[in-house]
Amino acid sequence: MFANTDWYLYNFRRSLALALRDAGHEVILLSPPGPYGAKLQSLGLEWHAAPMDRRSLNPLREIKLLRWLTQFMRAQQIDVVHGFTIKCAVYGSLAARWAGVPARVNAVAGMGYVFTSNDAKALILRPVVRSLLRLALGGKGARLILQNPDDVRLFQQAGLVDDTTIRLIPGSGVDCSRFAPTDSNLRQPGARMRVVLPARLLWDKGLAEFIDAARQLKAANKPIDLLLAGDPDPGNPAAVPEATVQQWVREGLVGWLGHVDDMPALFRSVDVVALPSYREGLPKGLIEAGASGLPLVTTDVPGCREVVTNNVDGLLVPVKNASALADALARLCDDPPLRARLGAAARTKALTEFDERIVIERTAAVYKELRH
Repeated sequence: MFANTDWYLYNFRRSLALALRDAGHEVILLSPPGPYGAKLQSLGLEWHAAPMDRRSLNPLREIKLLRWLTQFMRAQQIDVVHGFTIKCAVYGSLAARWAGVPARVNAVAGMGYVFTSNDAKALILRPVVRSLLRLALGGKGARLILQNPDDVRLFQQAGLVDDTTIRLIPGSGVDCSRFAPTDSNLRQPGARMRVVLPARLLWDKGLAEFIDAARQLKAANKPIDLLLAGDPDPGNPAAVPEATVQQWVREGLVGWLGHVDDMPALFRSVDVVALPSYREGLPKGLIEAGASGLPLVTTDVPGCREVVTNNVDGLLVPVKNASALADALARLCDDPPLRARLGAAARTKALTEFDERIVIERTAAVYKELRH
């Protein structure tokens, strides 16, 4: 399994790796170096650091990485390569082809920065990446795992892969026994409603709209406390500067929790989870919150609308619309029974559609499909 951060492997694919290992397979995890590599190793998983800079555009460095990956796969006698995110999908698949690896699986959450941004660098890179994707994702021994129907249509329309190679699997799954409702979700009457946005601090997660909504709710004297749980991601072009976040805190608009290790405990301490994202593959934070029995407020965009059905298990608002977001949060503040109803429905959906056991079983089936 090849990802662009060890954090991703630990938080999103740890359960899959452990399940495959326990089923008797040899599992190797590969990413750039980071603090989560040691955590993966402490679980008895085999993790290696790749000499990869996820933001690099230096041709010599990239060629060196491809050569390293090819040699690594040959030395390890890999049977299946599973790449996550576009860069790892392309590089992992190309190296797998050159190393003679028979099966290539790639999980891509959306088209990524190169296809969603209109800045100059993205526009220049787009035709190059499109050609590389066709080469990397195609072929008899390839499968592409996508997380929502919008992404399936997007890849089909782009003509990047043969339709027969696409498999739709909803996200990376959630441990619904770990993320579960407790009585502490039922807060005291009259208590201020606590809302958390759990995500990397990126502009395209809707941070600007979240802060604008905070200003509107503060001006209206609504008893709502807004929180951010996550760190900036300096490796991402859409990262919010830490100084900006600190300014929001000084203005009294939000509380900033930074990185949170114990997410189940965080969800037990809040009343609502919001994610006004511009686009997602399938947002794990929302699913974890839903499994915890919390009402969800998110945007009517690909990925998010697969998790939330409006007025059933949460509230959908238009993308980049801070006023609609503020109105939705105010509505939940004014109506505790609505919060309870939506949260219970969110828990039911998580159990029936997003439990990690479902995702692990379907992913393993893709591997098995390619080994025959």
